[in-house]
Amino acid sequence: MRAALQAGAQALGLALDEQQTTRLLDFMALLQKWNRVYNLTAVRDPQEMLTHHLLDSLAAVPALRRHLAGLPGAGQGARLLDVGSGGGLPGVVFAICCPGLDVSCVDTVAKKAAFIQQAAASLGLKNLHGIHARVETLAGPFDVVSCRAFASLPDFVNWSRQALAPHAVWLAMKGRHPQDEIAALPAGVQVFHVEQLAVPGLDAERCIVWMRPVA
Repeated sequence: MRAALQAGAQALGLALDEQQTTRLLDFMALLQKWNRVYNLTAVRDPQEMLTHHLLDSLAAVPALRRHLAGLPGAGQGARLLDVGSGGGLPGVVFAICCPGLDVSCVDTVAKKAAFIQQAAASLGLKNLHGIHARVETLAGPFDVVSCRAFASLPDFVNWSRQALAPHAVWLAMKGRHPQDEIAALPAGVQVFHVEQLAVPGLDAERCIVWMRPVA
């Protein structure tokens, strides 16, 4: 599994150190263990979990790192909110791969937020937090608000808008290019980039829709 993860990261052009690789594999083991009781994900097969969850989330890391590098202080101390995080995808992966980033994973299901807290403790991630709440109740400010297969783009931006810091962005991980959802976005939201992703071992379309509020 380690070799497959390293090969996948290499294919994504992603530099991971030994500790990050170990933490990603330990996170996957935790996800499998808790999944038996808490049903965090429908994916059960370890190989499928590697491609559909870990590598799928890792595919967004180079783009996130590039964005953070353009922030003041190269993004050190920046805050990210991962909405509808479920079993911590991509939030936990972001926290492992971007140690200078403070990551909060919010979910309306208490046991999923509890799993994130457990993962943070087990993996020694001081920059990871699980929050049991509705995203509409969170004030922020967050520099990046992310989601993966969470809701339609209009719902995502409407529910999370108050959590954005000034000059913050939304990072929405999607399957195929969501043209209809983009067309339905409110007037105060601008899509400034749709970034195609290629996930190693996964024959499916993936993209990031980058958005920001406009006056």
